[in-house]
Amino acid sequence: MDLQEILENILKGSKYLGTYSLAEMLTLAATRRMSALAVAKEGNCQYYLALLNGEPEGALYVDNEGSLFGDNAVIHIREGRQYVLCDVKPEIIDALVMGCRIFEKGHLRKNITYSVPEIGKKSKGLGVVTLTARRDKVPQNGVRVSIRKDGKIVGSDVTTGKGEVSFRVMYGDYTCLVQDRKQVVTHFTISFDESHVNHFLDL
Repeated sequence: MDLQEILENILKGSKYLGTYSLAEMLTLAATRRMSALAVAKEGNCQYYLALLNGEPEGALYVDNEGSLFGDNAVIHIREGRQYVLCDVKPEIIDALVMGCRIFEKGHLRKNITYSVPEIGKKSKGLGVVTLTARRDKVPQNGVRVSIRKDGKIVGSDVTTGKGEVSFRVMYGDYTCLVQDRKQVVTHFTISFDESHVNHFLDL
């Protein structure tokens, strides 16, 4: 059995977590420190990404010409397609990564829509912002919160019992969209930096 067959068998027996863009998926995985397996299929091409404790650690790319692994595969994993994300036990991901480890993660970072800070440019900064959705100061559980930068969604998640979601993003100004259980969408604007890491979204 080759690596692709192993991956497909693992996906079939795993819990489906959602379908995301590459940036959304990486942000979600990082904030929740997830161990998961992602796959996107486009024509005859298939793209697999193994995430361990929130970090992309393994990659596989398959097309009619054959398979590429690790650094050679991750070059092909980019924005512009939707990735199905499934929850997988860390020990399984750890074993998978042995055959397709990513050593040069810079290739992946170049392919996502938001930029990462360059060395020496500390003023831009990168951190985790926590948003709390409330109605009459009561935390709202199970509402969808998305965060946008320059019109592009860089994170999307559902609030916890405390009404919270967290995203790992660059410092700057963002638009937040909150969709409540009645499908009503409310817009907010926030500024995120090292002194403003928590924001309340009052519906």
